[in-house]
Amino acid sequence: MTDLEAIRARHSVRAYLDKAIPAELRAELDGFVAKLNAESGLHIRIIYDDPAGFDSRLAHYGSFRNVANYIVLAGKKEGDFDFRCGYYGEKLVLFAQKLGLNTCWAALTFNKKRVKELVPEGESLCMVIALGYGASQGVQHRGKDYGKVSELAGTAPDWFRDGVEAALLAPTAVNQQKFSFGLEGEEPTIRVKGLGTYTRVDLGIAALHFELGSGRSVKAL
Repeated sequence: MTDLEAIRARHSVRAYLDKAIPAELRAELDGFVAKLNAESGLHIRIIYDDPAGFDSRLAHYGSFRNVANYIVLAGKKEGDFDFRCGYYGEKLVLFAQKLGLNTCWAALTFNKKRVKELVPEGESLCMVIALGYGASQGVQHRGKDYGKVSELAGTAPDWFRDGVEAALLAPTAVNQQKFSFGLEGEEPTIRVKGLGTYTRVDLGIAALHFELGSGRSVKAL
């Protein structure tokens, strides 16, 4: 599965099978996490076989079921912390999709008391991502049209349009898609457009999708 195939196949999944992630996949996931942490400066961890992470009233209200594994996005809250959590967290999400696993980003609907116990002193918790074998593959939710998130009034290069279309498949908080793409000369840019929750995390996720769709690096404003 290519990155673009993973982008198209990935949908948010909140209900999971009672099926353990095998040791060989755990080794692949943990190896990939080590690379991401070295590159990003974050402290990403995968917690396996711990149903307590999503055992809360909020998690049940959010329709999460049988979540036994989850990704903790944390680190020192400095610089572009939220953006990096989105960007590198989504890299891990797409990697998991390629391994045949399902995921779902969670900002509030998890057991915060339990998860915060796993975050070392001096670090901040950003978000959590449910992980496992989904009871279904989820469904694609309708998002905005290309023109709503592009600042180019005229004809855009094909690579730019491809990048934006990939970004429109990115998961965002309550499907808000509060981002906009433009060009500074030949350099693509992305910025927050409007008010919303977790917009900088969403910006990081969308930026990664744009880069995978366009083959170009994007500058976050």
